[in-house]
Amino acid sequence: MSAAPDLPTDVTILAPIAEAAPELEAIFRDLHAHPELGFEEVRTSAVVAETLKAYGVDEIHTGLGKTGVVALIHGREKGNRRIGLRADMDALPIDEITGLDYASTTPGVMHACGHDGHTTMLLGAAKYLAATRDFAGTAVLIFQPAEEGLGGARQMLADGLFEQFPCDEIYGMHNSPGTPPGKVSICKGAAMAGAAFFDIKVAGKGSHAAAPHMSKDALMIAATLATQIQTILSRNIPPQDTCVLSITQLHAGSAYNVVPETATLAGTIRYFKDSIYELAGARMQAICDGFALAHGVEITLDLRNVFDVLQNDAELSDAYVAAAGDIVGPANVSDNEPPVTGSEDFADMLKAVPGAYVRLGHGGTVPLHNPAYVLDPGILPVGASILARVVETRLAAGA
Repeated sequence: MSAAPDLPTDVTILAPIAEAAPELEAIFRDLHAHPELGFEEVRTSAVVAETLKAYGVDEIHTGLGKTGVVALIHGREKGNRRIGLRADMDALPIDEITGLDYASTTPGVMHACGHDGHTTMLLGAAKYLAATRDFAGTAVLIFQPAEEGLGGARQMLADGLFEQFPCDEIYGMHNSPGTPPGKVSICKGAAMAGAAFFDIKVAGKGSHAAAPHMSKDALMIAATLATQIQTILSRNIPPQDTCVLSITQLHAGSAYNVVPETATLAGTIRYFKDSIYELAGARMQAICDGFALAHGVEITLDLRNVFDVLQNDAELSDAYVAAAGDIVGPANVSDNEPPVTGSEDFADMLKAVPGAYVRLGHGGTVPLHNPAYVLDPGILPVGASILARVVETRLAAGA
């Protein structure tokens, strides 16, 4: 099938997927209208499992990672190799303002990152692979919960994902609004930042606001601590290394005439090298300890890694881009994109199994995690075709 009007003319969607495009859009609209937060994707998982059953996959396993789903499809030819494909399923705690006729029906919850689209793309690939089976080996389809900072990948790994369903390689995909529709891009090596979240609690001494000398002012200590922590970037991190340290919350006090006894800070660190994360964490702890001593208060730091650095295997990146080029055309792929400081917990799976992660452009113009974000459904058959094609090329029948 030729490309849709808003896609490049050299995009060729796999024929069975093109024929299923209306069905895929209906699934996407349904998922979008019924978003669920991480580890709460009960309805979504049921829709996925029921759809996979209707498509005739060989095995369906539910409950991995609480609400995850794993399906197996065997090729016509026997083979020992297994290729994993992964899609995320969770939504975000955002009120949707798109005005779509299939907008979220759940107040305060929205698919503002396109995970409904990713799930639909993988279902489209499942429909094609189960029908054609033109490969040797096994496709392992992984529908992951709780990508948005809740550790869904780690939960699936802890539940024995790759022990139960071993994979030789694994591939993921994310939509990219503001990128030319149908363009596939990848960054080899360290492609997305690792991330940690932190909470800092300052326990001082409260007083009447008219007698601040009787206090150990937790608010002022926290405010000064916030500015001091920012010097980690300018005075400790080597300038050639990338690190983002953002304090995103400061909470203290509840009255006009009370010097608060406690204050809390929270934020995130983004990094591309574990050594830089360790340096930043050590300096943050040292600064907190120093402030506690200087002001005679108690300061506790809770720093926890949430995402690993996403590492794209160079050889498998080339293989992924080549497979994508079969669908979107060689002119619409790029293998030299710069890394981004956003994070993605597919990185945890890539630490266990080599693979790669691409971005797929579409007609949406509003950025991710925005209440007005819209994923262009015209890209669904393209993503499904790319995922199916990478299985066929990496498990080529007769090879």
